[in-house]
Amino acid sequence: MSPTVFRYKNYRFFFFSREEIRKHIHVYSSDGEAKFWIEPEVTLDKSEGFSKKELNILQKVIEERLNEIKKAWKKHFES
Repeated sequence: MSPTVFRYKNYRFFFFSREEIRKHIHVYSSDGEAKFWIEPEVTLDKSEGFSKKELNILQKVIEERLNEIKKAWKKHFES
C-alpha cells in the first residue's frame, strides 16, 4: 500500500507502507522520482529524472506542507 498524502501539479507525494521507520516522503511524476527525509529537517535522500530546479521546488513544497505530511505519517504508521 502506498497512500497518497497530496498531489501538487503533476507530482504525487506518498509513503510506502512497509519501509524504514525514519520519516520521509516519496515524490513521483512521469519525469522521475525522489525521496526526501522530513526529519530532523527536509533533505533530499535520492532522486532520478528530476532536474535540480524541480528538486528545489519539490523541497520547498514539502517544507511548506510539512505539518500535513507529519500528520499523515502519524495517522498511517501509528494506527
